[in-house]
Amino acid sequence: MSLRVDPEKNEVRALKAVIDWHEKLVLEIGCGEGRLTRRLARLGAIVHANDPDAGLIAKAKRNVPRSFAKRIRFRVGQAEKLNHASKTFDIVVFSWVL
Repeated sequence: MSLRVDPEKNEVRALKAVIDWHEKLVLEIGCGEGRLTRRLARLGAIVHANDPDAGLIAKAKRNVPRSFAKRIRFRVGQAEKLNHASKTFDIVVFSWVL
């Protein structure tokens, strides 16, 4: 049996309710296989997603539709060691990580 997270898309409705994601530069910490990453890109965000697990990053890259290829960047990295200048991103997402 496969795990289906949020098949009703309640998460997407909640995200849409709080902000207009269109063209926002988003840092996603702990992206895992990229499920939320793809949803954010579908909402119009430009997402820089990281995860400490190289295997999950590889899987996330394989699952990116061509239409989102320019909207998503994946990187292996740890939340404690982000290498971005202050105020680089409009939004930071840290969800389903702990």
